[in-house]
Amino acid sequence: MGTYFVKGDQEMAEGAQEQKQKTKKGGGKRICLLDELRGFAVFCMVFYHAFYTIGMLFGWKWGTDLMGFFSPAEPFFAGLFIFISGICSNLSHSNIDRGAKLFFIAFMVTVVTYFTVGSENAIRFGILHMLSICMMFYGVCAPLLKYIPLWIGFALTAVLFVMTHSIPSGSIGIPFVFSVNLPSELYKTDFLYPLGFMHAGFTSSDYFPLFPWLFLFLSGTFFGRLASAKKFPKFSYKKHVPFFAFLGRHALIIYLAHQPLIFGICIGVREIINLITRQGG
Repeated sequence: MGTYFVKGDQEMAEGAQEQKQKTKKGGGKRICLLDELRGFAVFCMVFYHAFYTIGMLFGWKWGTDLMGFFSPAEPFFAGLFIFISGICSNLSHSNIDRGAKLFFIAFMVTVVTYFTVGSENAIRFGILHMLSICMMFYGVCAPLLKYIPLWIGFALTAVLFVMTHSIPSGSIGIPFVFSVNLPSELYKTDFLYPLGFMHAGFTSSDYFPLFPWLFLFLSGTFFGRLASAKKFPKFSYKKHVPFFAFLGRHALIIYLAHQPLIFGICIGVREIINLITRQGG
């Protein structure tokens, strides 16, 4: 009997060693490149939101200037974050559960911002709201979407993303090719803003409507089939920038914590400036 246990332990050790060797080759290993790209996107978003808070909420001109300077880049790093979220949905066990939990968090963000910065600056439908609905939508539709070939689905959703990108501005089409104005009645309601149809008095500090961003998320889910099939290139399984990889693994926590932290720092700086001004006067 003793020999049986020794032999079993040896087999277990050999199995663990074999699994370790597989992991080194990339099989079953975390795709570090996705963490790093997501971390880079979060890093950019943190700075952009800092400039927004400094300029728009505290009225410091240099913050407004920096926000204006980086505004053209904001859709790109936000889009990168959304696309990667779509890729990672292929690696999730339950997108419906994940989406429901994220929707609750997004709802709490709306409540907190409403009472802390006022209704005009509250986040009514931000990136978390949009991603939560995208996750649940994909969770429901995944059994049907699997019948669409990878590259056809990727190309189709990419085209739809481009075509619907101007919906919040009142039109649909392909830039420099054609454009069709949408009925103005769609933009006179108080409840279609999650789809991109904003009424005249709508405000939201962070706004990512389902159109066009749902299609970018879905294009990520099609591309993500390569991830679930372990067909990403070998270099994507290795760490290149550990700092960004760390940010990517803790993206949600960082996203939720950074804005209150920035707001608190700004309040502290303002009070110090006021104190110095009073003493100097």
